[in-house]
Amino acid sequence: MKNRFEGKTAVITGGAAGIGLAAATRIIAEGGNAVLWDRSRDAIVAAARELGPACSGEALDVTDFAALEHAAAEAVRDHGAIDILIAGAGITGPNTTTWDYPVDAWRQVIEVNLTGIFLTCKAVVPHMRARNAGRIVNIASVAGKEGNPNASAYSASKAGVIGLTKSLGKELATTPITVNCITPAAVRTAIFEQMSQQHIDYMLSKIPMNRFGTVEEIAALICFLASDEASFSTGAVFDISGGRATY
Repeated sequence: MKNRFEGKTAVITGGAAGIGLAAATRIIAEGGNAVLWDRSRDAIVAAARELGPACSGEALDVTDFAALEHAAAEAVRDHGAIDILIAGAGITGPNTTTWDYPVDAWRQVIEVNLTGIFLTCKAVVPHMRARNAGRIVNIASVAGKEGNPNASAYSASKAGVIGLTKSLGKELATTPITVNCITPAAVRTAIFEQMSQQHIDYMLSKIPMNRFGTVEEIAALICFLASDEASFSTGAVFDISGGRATY
């Protein structure tokens, strides 16, 4: 599949680390370009150094719509199009019960994980509609299906991503633009640093395969959904949870 993304440009939020970086790596290996939107400028520079001239990026906050609009226009100017959007920027928030959950932390998690994806889609979709082409892959979580205890904001935000994906997918269903999301179980990335060990152990205990997923496994599914092969799936939710998901 080394030429699967030849001539294609993918914008990836949270793309300078973890799942986003793994997706960028594979897209470039298969002939495409990756534009990383990440809040860490240093991480973008490091990723571009590792991945070469097919990788570029812009430091931004996904809760800033003006910055997203500007970055989208720049990506189209520099590459001719945004063929693929992979929206994966997110945070976990604290691990505590709902009744003890800090209100400011709740709002921050919802703002980054859910509103951030809404704003990113809002900035990019008009460019895709102008060309009548595109692939959108949103990163949700199995927590959005099942609701993890002591992670109410994260679970609610990811459930919202699933609902947003279904709505946008139906809105664009009469076009060649598809919108899907994936629901991974836990994957060991730097985001684990935001979680308690007790919560990490809980997540592992719920996975029948008795292991965490790898970023390469998640990237493989993302890249299928971002490719021309996935032409008859939209508004859909794809499980990748080691057997954890119950629906």
